[in-house]
Amino acid sequence: MHPLFAKHQATLAAATAATAARGWHSPYPESPSRRHHPPGARAAGEAAFAACLGRDFALDTAGPPRGWVGEEVSPYTGAPLGIRSPDPDPDRTLAAAQAAMGPWAAAGPEARIGVCLEALDQLAGEVFASAQATMHTAGQAFLMAFAGSGANALDRGLEAVVHAWAAMERIPARATFTRRFGRGAPVTLDKRYRLVPVGPALVMSCGSYPAWNAWPAVFANLATGNAVILKPHPDAILPMAMGVRRLRAVLAEAGFDPALVALAPDTRAAPVAMAYLEHPALRIVDFTGSQRFGRWLEDHCHRLQVYTETAGCNAAVLLSTDDLDATLHAIAHSLCIFSSQMCTAAQNIWLPATGVETPTGRVAPAEVQRRLVAQIDALVADPAVAAGLCGAIQSPAVLDDIAALRAAAPAVGRVLRDSAPYPHPDHPRARTATPLVVAVEAPGATLHQREHFGPMAFVLTAPDAEAAIARAADEAGRFGAIASYAWTTDAAQQERVIDAFAAAGASVGLNLQRQLPINYAAAYSDFHVTGLNPAGSACLTDLAFVARRFRVVQAKLERPAPPADGS
Repeated sequence: MHPLFAKHQATLAAATAATAARGWHSPYPESPSRRHHPPGARAAGEAAFAACLGRDFALDTAGPPRGWVGEEVSPYTGAPLGIRSPDPDPDRTLAAAQAAMGPWAAAGPEARIGVCLEALDQLAGEVFASAQATMHTAGQAFLMAFAGSGANALDRGLEAVVHAWAAMERIPARATFTRRFGRGAPVTLDKRYRLVPVGPALVMSCGSYPAWNAWPAVFANLATGNAVILKPHPDAILPMAMGVRRLRAVLAEAGFDPALVALAPDTRAAPVAMAYLEHPALRIVDFTGSQRFGRWLEDHCHRLQVYTETAGCNAAVLLSTDDLDATLHAIAHSLCIFSSQMCTAAQNIWLPATGVETPTGRVAPAEVQRRLVAQIDALVADPAVAAGLCGAIQSPAVLDDIAALRAAAPAVGRVLRDSAPYPHPDHPRARTATPLVVAVEAPGATLHQREHFGPMAFVLTAPDAEAAIARAADEAGRFGAIASYAWTTDAAQQERVIDAFAAAGASVGLNLQRQLPINYAAAYSDFHVTGLNPAGSACLTDLAFVARRFRVVQAKLERPAPPADGS
């Protein structure tokens, strides 16, 4: 047994059991409380982040870099981070990656899994520093950066390792095959099965939630024997650069070539992705980001294995509830948390024109709209609460989109609640925005039929409850949905909701009120993205996400026939 596999065998076993049971599990602390971490861990993480500012980020590359790139600006301070990362040559990077893959593949699944588990463990030890980096690039509030981009992202990485191990473990290295061909003596074959990785992978992470989708892809590739070139979003290089540096160190400590993992940073003005995507050595691409580029990858990169997680116009269908204010609070919370810069945030809120059924009677759509706005207002009224909930706006482009939607609203309906910045108590120059909510009233309006990334939402009405279900599910299937939501106290109607969204290839959560945020996706339990609608082609995390990243090559040797005299 490889020593790192033995060291982390209990972690693998517990995560494997959790994946089978689909219950809650996490070996990584979600809380930054001092009770869960060594003394001084938070201060050390903050110091490690501060030490990165205003200087070049030290990271070895395959050959001398072509230059240095970096243009990150903190959404909280408005100041450039002043960090540059080396820009490696794609040809040399991929050549080094291919050369490193030989010994990595030959080491076998057990060694690779052990190294991956050690890497996850060491990444968990740097979570305070990476949380600061995520805050000041992606704009997440500290607790979200620590838990969502720390523990939860590592959980998704571990989940990918679990599935990779399951896919590889079931294939034996050797087998003996015996059968009789015709009337002669039985023939015995010694068979050998070798797991061969497909080839280098390009992992393209997003700007708002870089680690959560990157780590599953990175570890799915590494565990199955493939090298990884990680291309971060130009606005969020630092968290990924920190991770790549740690991964390379772990590989070197374990006796493997650190060229198995490389960073490929770029700028908006000079993107580098195409240099890798068009390179004949590349075999896999994992992409998180816009639906436009995700579809381009799916439509044009047929030579590659393409795994995408893009965008959707997630629906929240409100038909009946035993507590209207609690339900509206849950929806409002989804609109506010991280300023809706999450792929699971609710966007299109569907109501029946006949009203929402409650224990005290039917509530008209206009009153539901008013109470929804009141719930949002209450959540963002206190700047200290808003800071922890909403965080900062990752990109100035989001503010442009809010302004564009505000201008377009009169053509489709009216603004129920306008967006405005809130004053961040710790960072007066923080880029902030509260939710803009638009009532769609024009027949045939299509503005809501695409993702509006950021704190923007629509309230729509359908003739009745069944029409609301049908329209929301239909749009999920046609335009994409990563997470859908519905509230109904009618058991038969709940089943119709589940069936309608399943037919659209969309997952749905029903009557979520105490699970906050409603858009929380649990590793080992929730299948994130189905691959059955335009919101993405891959699921985090299932066997299909890992099983095609390697192939089985066999050799078979016929044993000599026994002597005729049987001796």
